[in-house]
Amino acid sequence: MSVGTLLVSVVIPAFNAGATIDETLRSVRSQSHRQLEIIVVDDGSTDDTVAIVQRHLDQDSRIAIIEQRNAGVAAARNAGWQAARADFVAFIDADDLWTPSKVEQQLQVLLDAGKRTGLVYSWYDWIDADSRVSARSEPVFHAGEVLDYLCQGNFIGNGSSALVRREALIAAGGFESGLRASGAEGCEDLLFYCRVAEAYHFGVVPEYQIGYRYLPNNMSSNMTRMFRSWMLVADEIMTRHPGRTALLDQGFRNYARWLLRRALTGGQLWYFVSVLGLLCRRNPMLALRVFVHDVPRDTVSAIRWKWRHQRHRAVRHPLSSFAIGDPNQSL
Repeated sequence: MSVGTLLVSVVIPAFNAGATIDETLRSVRSQSHRQLEIIVVDDGSTDDTVAIVQRHLDQDSRIAIIEQRNAGVAAARNAGWQAARADFVAFIDADDLWTPSKVEQQLQVLLDAGKRTGLVYSWYDWIDADSRVSARSEPVFHAGEVLDYLCQGNFIGNGSSALVRREALIAAGGFESGLRASGAEGCEDLLFYCRVAEAYHFGVVPEYQIGYRYLPNNMSSNMTRMFRSWMLVADEIMTRHPGRTALLDQGFRNYARWLLRRALTGGQLWYFVSVLGLLCRRNPMLALRVFVHDVPRDTVSAIRWKWRHQRHRAVRHPLSSFAIGDPNQSL
């Protein structure tokens, strides 16, 4: 069977996404792999999200809408993939974008790797409110057994990157909605990746194929909640894999450093104090090492990077845009 004939289900959880869902849908509809089932799960939106999706549905019969009461991103993703018909499922948040070849290339890698591989990811760009690329993620090449790497940090970086086999979704139990119930929503994607990695290999497309939008009001901007979420994820993995405690401690340190650096360079001192306080209550000695050794060095490094990046943007090249193809081609 030709790869191009295989159905891929795309799940888009959406809550009050009226400002971005149109562009996200155009991005998905523009995929070079045309055999798509596009499922938008409206998670109790109170804006015009559903109306915008309906306009796309009128143009493209591949789109379906599921409406539910607000239950969080994990529950919305679960509703989507459980309703999907395909053996391969891709997830994209309602404010992110894909390059046109994202699904096609990931599906080829997944099939070439064999059934032992349950998930394929790609690299991502950070994009701003105008969909301009503002920074690039570090290239990573982790493949095969990757749980050790995930214990040290979410190298996939977001919830819009993965193409997953249905059997891997089932084995992982989907996405954990209990994080929201615990007031620690945010790291559902990391926990899911860890659960998949316990039973399956990962593959990678070494190209920048995801536009990950960072806005002041999105979920990842609440650093305290994100750190609590990370701690709950680590607790679950540590329970099943006590031999990986040292790796998980390194992951704590890495994530705390990243959040503290963001808080300081962004002038968000409340988040700096809050994250450091959470780390201190959990591991006082680790908190001391981070504060004394890591924070000064990381802050200087971040300021230098920001200065070089701004100079590069201003002097050499303008910000590039995340291009979207024609969503109506070959429907």
